[in-house]
Amino acid sequence: MTTAFAARQQIDAGVRRVSYAEDGPSNGPAVLLRHGWPYDIHSYAAVTPLLASAGYHVLVPYLRGLGATRFRSPATVRNGQQAALALDAIALLAALHIDNALVAGFDWGARAAASVAALWPQRCTALVWVSGYLIGSQAANQALAPPAAELAWWRQYYFASERGQRGYEQYRGEFNQLIWRRASPQWAFDEATYARTAASFDNPDHVRVVMHHYRWRLGAGESRYDALEQRLAQGPLISVPTITLEGDANGAPHPESSAYRAHFSGTDEHRRITGGVGRNLPQEAPQAFAQALFDVHRSIK
Repeated sequence: MTTAFAARQQIDAGVRRVSYAEDGPSNGPAVLLRHGWPYDIHSYAAVTPLLASAGYHVLVPYLRGLGATRFRSPATVRNGQQAALALDAIALLAALHIDNALVAGFDWGARAAASVAALWPQRCTALVWVSGYLIGSQAANQALAPPAAELAWWRQYYFASERGQRGYEQYRGEFNQLIWRRASPQWAFDEATYARTAASFDNPDHVRVVMHHYRWRLGAGESRYDALEQRLAQGPLISVPTITLEGDANGAPHPESSAYRAHFSGTDEHRRITGGVGRNLPQEAPQAFAQALFDVHRSIK
């Protein structure tokens, strides 16, 4: 574990008090790294020192409902929808007085990173994300799919029920380890690696945020985000320089790269990372993830 991940920072940003890891010179180019679910900042434990040693100012926040990040008010809805996650990134940059940053992520973090690039391109100098164009809409989620595709989203329907919420509450450790193994079937992580991240699931808001994230897809949203969601539902173009990554053994649902190329109006490149790499790409292939950030930044200099 690197020093950056042993020493955490906290700051009030928007509706949350954010816990985050920080490394590298404060005057270096800012890099904001967003993790997914069910993961945490340790997905970037090997990426962060690579970037910091190259002079980047690296910020790795816990998403809402994970680790030591907390909501500042008990009245705030424990919301997990994509617009809320995107605004969390903007709020953190504002709280840290950072005008813009390289933004990267996977899974939930990829969706949030892309939403930032689409809605506030002036705050995102370049983008690296895993599994392509993940910005979604409730309308798209209502569309019917063949049974095999519906099966891949089994957890979405499980979490839509109160039984699913109780089941996740009781078995979240076993549930999330199952997700790890299905999403990265060739990743030989050990129990200590999983346990290090699993501690983040003990956040008091974790279950409610996860439930809301999946229930929002099927219609449960918060009106304060409607305007942003309407813009995201249109499938906005990504204009900033972008590199998309995909592991060759990603067991989670993901689109083919040919399906999202039309969503980029700026410089873009797609890379397939080989070697049995699954969904948690920055942790499974940290060198490749860091290199993508170096290369996309070099493209805008």
